[in-house]
Amino acid sequence: MTTQEEKRYDPKDTTLKFVNRPDDLDPLPPGEGDQCLRAEMSCGHAVTPESLTGWCRSLLDQGQYKFKCPALKGGTLKCDAVWSYREVRRLAVLTPEEMQHFEENMARLAAAEYCEFKTCPGCNTCVEREDPSNLSVQCTLCTADKGKRYEFCWQCLKTWKGPAPRSDCCNNDGCINNDIELLKNCRTTNLPQVDGVDACPSIRACPTCGQKVEHDKTGCKNIICPRCQVEFCFVCLKLTPECLKTSSYFIPCSDGVAPRQTSIPVWRRN
Repeated sequence: MTTQEEKRYDPKDTTLKFVNRPDDLDPLPPGEGDQCLRAEMSCGHAVTPESLTGWCRSLLDQGQYKFKCPALKGGTLKCDAVWSYREVRRLAVLTPEEMQHFEENMARLAAAEYCEFKTCPGCNTCVEREDPSNLSVQCTLCTADKGKRYEFCWQCLKTWKGPAPRSDCCNNDGCINNDIELLKNCRTTNLPQVDGVDACPSIRACPTCGQKVEHDKTGCKNIICPRCQVEFCFVCLKLTPECLKTSSYFIPCSDGVAPRQTSIPVWRRN
């Protein structure tokens, strides 16, 4: 193998289960691609190294590091089985360069999901925020170095001023939440495939974790948050099961378009 285009399974590899059926991730017309071996994933769907690499790379590009099978079961339901990275690495025949790309991005995305880090303005080290509802964060290194408690503002990244704890701002001039300003002032957008939705805020904060998201204006009104993986309605901001009690995927929500958000939900992961 000298280039990515030449990725092929070794037909002598007895540790893989080869199957004589179309690639479930990238099916080709009969007679095309017959020379490329297909292997079976743990979920039972057939793949080639190229299709598996392409699909998993596209998930990373969308901010998702959990690799789920997109193939259909019974022709209607998405499989959604989760593949381990070890399985993906092996059956995608990842090159050393691809492994580095995958692993660096997986680590970055996982850290963004489970931890909140910012750079302390006093010592420039990364500090994790333990209480997502408190903007006042103590830096242990600066506290030890200065011999007194040192706190900085998670929002404006300046030395903390004013009483604490506090969730809106500190007393430094210009301490505002830029994400909230964006939610309040973003342009409106339309969802062409959803009846009657022609003036919806173009940016929303996920009602579960607060991640900023945009709708690509294709398909239905529901989207899946790339961070917490919870599906919600971009229009009314209800979780999808709740929205669908009085509506459907392509018709207006019973409560109409939710107003612009003026606060960002805090992700309670426990």
